[in-house]
Amino acid sequence: MPDYLKHSVEQAASELIENVLKPDHIKPPPRSNQFNYLVDIYGKWRGSYFYFCATYNSPGPYAISPSFETKFTRMEYRGDNRFALAYMRHTGQWVEVYDSLSLKECIESIQNDPWFQP
Repeated sequence: MPDYLKHSVEQAASELIENVLKPDHIKPPPRSNQFNYLVDIYGKWRGSYFYFCATYNSPGPYAISPSFETKFTRMEYRGDNRFALAYMRHTGQWVEVYDSLSLKECIESIQNDPWFQP
């Protein structure tokens, strides 16, 4: 993947995360300490995949750990400035919805389609 494109993905994802996803999805902790709650959203690269990730706190007395990370959306570079876009199902499997989107189309889909949100 060209470095300029990798940088463009990071910049566009960061803007989406900070300006849309975090304000829409990160709320104050619930009064009840029985349920997990979202505390952070971020992006990271692994090979040719860019992941949108979420960190949840687990405040309950029976929690295995105090927090955990989950990936909820994946952009896979397919060449020629095109990406496949997938979401993580509750079964732990990735479901590819689009196979050839531009960066702009990916960001718009993540912003507007509930499949790609935490």
